[in-house]
Amino acid sequence: MPWCSSCDKFFNPASVDELGSCPSCGRIVDIGELAMEDTSNEVKVPWHFWVGVVAVVVYLGWRLIQGVWLLF
Repeated sequence: MPWCSSCDKFFNPASVDELGSCPSCGRIVDIGELAMEDTSNEVKVPWHFWVGVVAVVVYLGWRLIQGVWLLF
């Protein structure tokens, strides 16, 4: 997690620019050990996204069944 020691503030990794500077003061932020060890460029989809996808599929499936029942 990016940390700016001069602002004493944590930042979202997306809010830090490509050079790794703080959006408030412009100094280079400390990226942290966990981010430095990660060499993969893949971004994993969060688990709660898939829960939402399943919920939408179940809901639309149920609405489809209800629509078919209305035809008969």
